[in-house]
Amino acid sequence: MQQIAETHHTGLIGSQPVPPAAIDEAKKLRREPGFPTAWLITLPTAWLILFLVLPLLGIIVFSFWSSSGHGMEPALTLENYRAYFEAEGFFDPESDRFLTPSVFLRTLGSTLYFTLVVMALCLLVGYPIAYFLAMQVQSFKWQMALFLLAMVPFWTSYLIRAVAWLPMLGRRGLLNTFLINIGAIDKPTSLLLYSEFGYTMALVQLYVVLCVGPIFFSLAKIDKAILEAARDMGATSFQIFREIIGPLSLPGVAIGMIFIFVMIMGEFATAVVVYGGKTTTTGTVILNYYAIANYPFAAVNALMLMLAMMIGVIVILRVVNIRKEL
Repeated sequence: MQQIAETHHTGLIGSQPVPPAAIDEAKKLRREPGFPTAWLITLPTAWLILFLVLPLLGIIVFSFWSSSGHGMEPALTLENYRAYFEAEGFFDPESDRFLTPSVFLRTLGSTLYFTLVVMALCLLVGYPIAYFLAMQVQSFKWQMALFLLAMVPFWTSYLIRAVAWLPMLGRRGLLNTFLINIGAIDKPTSLLLYSEFGYTMALVQLYVVLCVGPIFFSLAKIDKAILEAARDMGATSFQIFREIIGPLSLPGVAIGMIFIFVMIMGEFATAVVVYGGKTTTTGTVILNYYAIANYPFAAVNALMLMLAMMIGVIVILRVVNIRKEL
């Protein structure tokens, strides 16, 4: 019987080259013994337990203890939580304070109010800066140079940046002198320093860089070819921003707002330095009760502040699904 010879069709563009045996061996999965995974996670886990979990558990436990005037006494009591939530005459229909939130809840509410105001102002100031750096500056070197320039104030001490507002907003400060020289006012005004205006402006200046960075990197990731295609299809600048730039920059906005929200909710130094202690934040309440050694009640305020932070972060993450947008 005649043996039929095996033929191989070369196809239209020729035969596929046969890889050498060495390349085939290199492509095989080789399972070599590496560094044990347990050793890699031991140090980070120990760090988190020592500096996060244990302090948090300690705050929770101390919140149920009682204050002795100079320290704490181990005693399981809910008196600290009752004092935090319940105001005098809260359950008395004939009292002027009937169903009126306690001063500590109102303080937490005012802290949240200032935080939301500063977050909105930081977004109004920071977004245009990030947009200019990412969209208008074409050179990568100039983008990085200007971005680092915007971050320069963040390199200095936080307290120095807060104290620097005193010569700016004081009665004999730079802003009052400028307003007098241009004839806007006849005498120095005291509305700039130790006021809500000065406090808000100081917070915006201190924390605006925290949203510039995330927004800048989100905008810088946008492919310019998509914007050019939208322009070729007749889209206006507003439509491009509404349909492309705005949605794609939402992850950076959310991350920046989370940074600012967490930082300002725990703020206390600026309220003392720039506002002169005229306003009370939850951070200053914790500081005051810590100063008089009432650690259990300070722990209750810290837990309520942390709970408010967690709720705020969850709300932001619900509004913007960062994992989906990235």
